[in-house]
Amino acid sequence: MFHAGDRVLVGVMPEPRDFERAQTEGWYRIPVRHAPECATDAAVLGFYFTAKFNAERWSIPWYAEVRGHELVRRRDLVPDEIDHPRAEEQYYKLQIGPLIRRDPPIPSLRWRRVSFITTTWDRFSAAEEINDLYLTGADGLYVTLKESGFFPEREYLIRDESQTYTVDLAIPCKEGVVAILVDAEAKAPKGALRDATPDKVRDAVARMGGPVVPGA
Repeated sequence: MFHAGDRVLVGVMPEPRDFERAQTEGWYRIPVRHAPECATDAAVLGFYFTAKFNAERWSIPWYAEVRGHELVRRRDLVPDEIDHPRAEEQYYKLQIGPLIRRDPPIPSLRWRRVSFITTTWDRFSAAEEINDLYLTGADGLYVTLKESGFFPEREYLIRDESQTYTVDLAIPCKEGVVAILVDAEAKAPKGALRDATPDKVRDAVARMGGPVVPGA
């Protein structure tokens, strides 16, 4: 049905009622002001479930084919919420086909905030966990660290005093987080590793008491 290089967009499914609309009405909305670049040209849309979905929370259990899109106001999408503060805002309405079960679902090994993830169909099909989906220059180091048992997180938000950073890789440890930057020009929190090698990461993780194993 899909080809290896087809673009897949993973978006957040915040509420069960939004999931019901996707199932029964065949659409998903993305606010234009927060939309990723591929919002209107993805072939597949995956759904990341929030904590409100109980047993399936923090995972991607469903996806659908994207069949088209249009630009609409929120009030026209959700007419029973015309008094909503964002009623006049512009949204992309993605028209989707029947929902397809992703078996098994793609889990997030730790709770983490996700907005949108852009990936490809071959990665979406093969992913064992959510970090396997990301397409960045950190692929090689990510695989090495994962195989070494460090359970790295990708595109991870770190707050340092009054500023928030997105780092390429992060390893939550017992005494803090080891942040790793692959992009030499990117801003980074204090103490972040640049030009990281597996040995440098291993030493930094040891100084912070060792990695925190998800679910332990």
